[in-house]
Amino acid sequence: MRGPAAEVLCQSEPVRDVPAAFAAALEERFRARRGERFVVLLSGGPTAARCYDSAAQCESINWALVDLYMGDERLVPPEDPDANQRLVREHLVEKVGHVGSFTPMPTELDADRCAAEYDALLRPLIEGVGIDVIHLGLGPDGHTASLFPLAPTLEEAERLCVATEDPSERNAHRRLSVTYPLIDSARSAIFTVSGAQKHEAIERLRDGENLPAARVAAAEVLWLFDRAASKGGPQ
Repeated sequence: MRGPAAEVLCQSEPVRDVPAAFAAALEERFRARRGERFVVLLSGGPTAARCYDSAAQCESINWALVDLYMGDERLVPPEDPDANQRLVREHLVEKVGHVGSFTPMPTELDADRCAAEYDALLRPLIEGVGIDVIHLGLGPDGHTASLFPLAPTLEEAERLCVATEDPSERNAHRRLSVTYPLIDSARSAIFTVSGAQKHEAIERLRDGENLPAARVAAAEVLWLFDRAASKGGPQ
């Protein structure tokens, strides 16, 4: 049985340019925001970097009204090349010149303490103005954010942010990740997926395998993937 996000995937078609489609989707949701502010949780990885490069060119987004948070992070220093927050700063925050706020995950304390601090920071958001968009990726193993297959954090029902790691040890570093209660509170969850290396994960989701990405159940789920990810070959 397919999860909510996998059901949406099965009804979706490839897009020609994933970063451009992401930027357009972000603009549309900014215009349709419920309040004055626009709250967005961001991701990491090469596809995310290209998406943020594209989003930084959006002229209809008033970035002074945008509050940015992270959906997951590696437990590395802020300037480490593997830090998602560094990617966001370099590909979005510094390019637009200003945002309303950017609140990275803390990474230089005990992992559980870092998770608890970010949990406490996120909780007023979902109990108040809410999260407009969470940007998600898809790993070759079907993980999203840093919710990995077979990890106990997949069953977390109370905490909004947890310390975690990949049980298979294929993904380096201990991580912090938001959980399904946080993800599913978002008004929109936007997946961006690019490249033939993601084709197997896409097919497993379509086949109904209970991968972490399949379980996302935000009010709106949008899949933006290219032909290479869909068909397993060149675009």
